Amino acid sequence: MKLRIQNGRVIDPSQGLDAVTELFIENQKIVAIGEAPEGFDDADVVDASGQWVLPGLVDLAVSLREPGLTQKGNIATEGRAAVSGGVTTLVCAPDTRPIVDTPAVAALIQDKADDAGMANVFPLGALTQGLEGAQLSNMVALTDAGCVALSNHRHPMASTKVLVRALEYAATHDLLVVFHPDETSLSEGGCAHEGLMSTMHGLPGIPEEAETIALMRDLLLVQKTGVRAHFARLSCAKSVEMIADAKASGLDVTADVAVHNLLLTDQLLNRFDGHYHVLPPLRSDEDRLTLIEGIKAGVISAICSDHQPHEKMAKIAPFAATEPGMANVEILLPLAMQLIDEGDLDFMTLLTCLTSGPAACFGLEAGSLSVGSFADFILFDSTARWTWSSENRKTKGHNSPYLGEEFVGRVMATYISGQRVYQVV
Repeated sequence: MKLRIQNGRVIDPSQGLDAVTELFIENQKIVAIGEAPEGFDDADVVDASGQWVLPGLVDLAVSLREPGLTQKGNIATEGRAAVSGGVTTLVCAPDTRPIVDTPAVAALIQDKADDAGMANVFPLGALTQGLEGAQLSNMVALTDAGCVALSNHRHPMASTKVLVRALEYAATHDLLVVFHPDETSLSEGGCAHEGLMSTMHGLPGIPEEAETIALMRDLLLVQKTGVRAHFARLSCAKSVEMIADAKASGLDVTADVAVHNLLLTDQLLNRFDGHYHVLPPLRSDEDRLTLIEGIKAGVISAICSDHQPHEKMAKIAPFAATEPGMANVEILLPLAMQLIDEGDLDFMTLLTCLTSGPAACFGLEAGSLSVGSFADFILFDSTARWTWSSENRKTKGHNSPYLGEEFVGRVMATYISGQRVYQVV
């Protein structure tokens, strides 16, 4: 099938492109930009007048909840939510039930995603068996089964010695390891940033040191073993400084941040609203602003949704007793664009962190509209006003403080390999 996208403003940071031009697609890939190749006279035409044509978003943190926690979500519902938000490629965590510590579970997730026909799904494999932090998983077999990296998620290792052995093994086979820096002896039982607000409201705090102490240890071990490393969900100003120093010293490290940690702070604890209970927690405005500076400086390469859908009852409890996490994948782009409205980021920098930036972190063929790339793209109306509600949401999750909010900017259609998988009707 041949497809011609006309009259849209094509924006692609990976090639510095921002122009009203045409895209030409054949055999699932982009074959030309601007001037039509031979044989496109009979191509199907999509009129993108008044819309932006953007690379499909790449989200490094989408929990699909399947297998095991289907009361919260499943591959079909959360995949549908992802493409409705313009996410064409996503990475999912290994903490399913059963854990992604065997090739069979990794294959199951990918097969179900293929059957659903939504986003391209890449699982993370468990670094240790059962995420118990004791026995190493068969990392090579997991990678061969389609896992793009290994992680113990937010589960602690039994000892630093086990972690060293895992990193040495991964380094030997040139495998990427994803860290969630967290010293659990400091964070256990906490639900909010340790500071004035948590103290005033009697909420158990999670100090910044829970992240930075673990991060320092992990960086030292990355230096020792030479493993390729990605640090997920940074939340502290000090963490940005530490990653910057590590990159300057030549370590092969990348990092991401959740979109809500760029927009929200612990001042929202005043509301005692469990929808703001996330891990890592919302921190101070100084931390938030330093995270944004880290993006500008290229220290942080990716912005993710950290999508974690929950059933309604998971948030109906006192703040500390609620389950952490937000379900925001389908509003990732308009949510992130609030950073432009506030003057925090320019659009090209923001879009890079949502497309080619995260793709580069994990070595994924995604996030670009260059000739030869898979035709994963979205049509975005930057002026559309719409309300995201419980009635029109696609995710099975009920847990977002943004439900009922009006947004400016909406994904109108999503294409994967040149096939339309979502359209606003």
